[in-house]
Amino acid sequence: MAKVSVIWVGLLLVFGLAAMGEAASEKYKDPKQPINIRIRDLMNRMTLAEKIGQMVQLERANATPEIMKDFSIGSLLSGGGSGPGIQATAEDWINMVNEFQKGSLSSRLGIPMIYGIDAVHGHNNVYNATIFPHNVGLGATRDPELVKRIGAATAIEVRATGISYAFAPCIAVCRDPRWGRCYESYSEDPNIVRAMTEIIPGLQGEIPANSRKGVPYVNGKDKVAACAKHFVGDGGTTNGINENNTVIDRHGLLSIHMPAYYSSIIKGVATVMVSYSSWNGKKMHANHELVTGFLKNTLQFRGFVISDWQGIDRITSPPHANYTYSVQAGVQAGIDMVMLPFNHTEFIDILTNLVESNVIPMSRIDDAVRRILRVKFSMGLFENPLADLSFVDQLGSQAHRDLAREAVRKSLVLLKNGDEADAPLLPLPKKANKILVAGTHAHDLGYQCGGWTITWQGLSGNNHTTGTTILSAISAAVDPSTEIVFTENPDAEFVKSNNFSYAVVVIGEPPYAETAGDSLNLTISEPGPSTITNVCSGVKCVVVVISGRPVVIQPYLSSIHALVAAWLPGTEGQGVTDVLFGDYGFTGKLPRTWFKTVDQLPMNSGDPHYDPLFPIGFGLTTQPIVASY
Repeated sequence: MAKVSVIWVGLLLVFGLAAMGEAASEKYKDPKQPINIRIRDLMNRMTLAEKIGQMVQLERANATPEIMKDFSIGSLLSGGGSGPGIQATAEDWINMVNEFQKGSLSSRLGIPMIYGIDAVHGHNNVYNATIFPHNVGLGATRDPELVKRIGAATAIEVRATGISYAFAPCIAVCRDPRWGRCYESYSEDPNIVRAMTEIIPGLQGEIPANSRKGVPYVNGKDKVAACAKHFVGDGGTTNGINENNTVIDRHGLLSIHMPAYYSSIIKGVATVMVSYSSWNGKKMHANHELVTGFLKNTLQFRGFVISDWQGIDRITSPPHANYTYSVQAGVQAGIDMVMLPFNHTEFIDILTNLVESNVIPMSRIDDAVRRILRVKFSMGLFENPLADLSFVDQLGSQAHRDLAREAVRKSLVLLKNGDEADAPLLPLPKKANKILVAGTHAHDLGYQCGGWTITWQGLSGNNHTTGTTILSAISAAVDPSTEIVFTENPDAEFVKSNNFSYAVVVIGEPPYAETAGDSLNLTISEPGPSTITNVCSGVKCVVVVISGRPVVIQPYLSSIHALVAAWLPGTEGQGVTDVLFGDYGFTGKLPRTWFKTVDQLPMNSGDPHYDPLFPIGFGLTTQPIVASY
């Protein structure tokens, strides 16, 4: 017995030492090692299948923990509105993400996945999150420091749900408001868009002074990896048609659409998303010259390049018509992670075959995986792969709602305030006998937030998330003795017979996103125009326009006493009333040209035919009313 025990002890000692040696040699698991050493060590251990798995991003609805483990899947995402359930809590989100992550961690090498979501104006897919103004409104603030604070608030709300990667910011330069994504653009002016890349250090953390330019940087558990999108020229397509062709020479592309990418890369942005659009007929998802030649080689970007949703499918027309060609063209162009998002096996099989038959060199796969791992290591995902409840109380916190309210009031642009012979209408008196509030958008939180809110296309109504409508904000702002009458579309006789002190009319666009928002006429749909006519013909009125872009307003301008562009302000309607009633002054400036007629489009500052209704940079100011006690 004693001899057997000695043998067992010896065997255990040998196996134990071997295991210790194996652990000691697993440098990729050692946070004290330099990132490049960790990347090299891990890649030396990876099979081709594991490498290709890292290049895959699946939609959560089409993944399981087993798929994450068996295929070493690199990433998951929630598409617009995709989540663990209606009105899911932060804990529900964390539990869902962690279950997938446990699948990844149980794979042979235990490489954590990265989970991405469109947090484009706050954590907009999640119930009870703070919804900030869309980018066009933030462009009107001209306040990069504010945008940086919004980035930090968004990051912590995203982390509150266990997610570590946001597909933001959109740094498109929208040159034609007919484009359905124009509200995702800060401005038609590349300098304003470039200044607003300050959101990146808000999302990711401030890059250290000695950090190498172009290297991704994400600092800590309350920060997320950001994504500059959509590379490049997405805001310049012909007639503003989404995903279409941007016809411009190289100088124009580099001087208008590229500058914000320079700044984003200098600020350590972790990822760049490729645009569906084309440049002079060449699909960006297949453009090796720009993705590899310019972004990676010239600009020295060291993060990873991700496709858009089924972006490589759309290299061909119709999409997916020759998927082998699309995979080859997209990966060869320099795309590192592919948002599939439905079917991982088809892509994996095709790419494996392309590599094994030497059509795509192994060096291209290694470049992609090296970049993906660099981002994951820089985020600390290997050390902290699972989310906890540390930040759940940050979701929709009062501090974040106060910040959003500040952003709303700084984003409002006052376009008209009385005629020259009249006294200004704004700011409005809080104490009045009876006031009228009218319009489709006065008491509709979904309309106030726009697209990319709870669902991809956005919603109407007040039951989908929490916030304050403009009507509720007016009720809270005015004197208790002031009677408020709300009717969406009153007739002219009702207005004239009620002896109102003044009226607030809130009208605009319904929610939309992407192609569904493309519009060749940019008109306000009924009953908006008739509400303006009926109300403003009978009483002094301020018209508040809720829209993602300038819309046709000139025909009604003469009847409107005061006109406010409120863009898509989000959940904090009190930011609107803060300025309407004079607690704060109007300071916002147009981030884009307001046209007279759509026949003028495209029309941007500096064009020879520039003849706007209101030029970019226009915005009347008011002084806050000092309360007297």
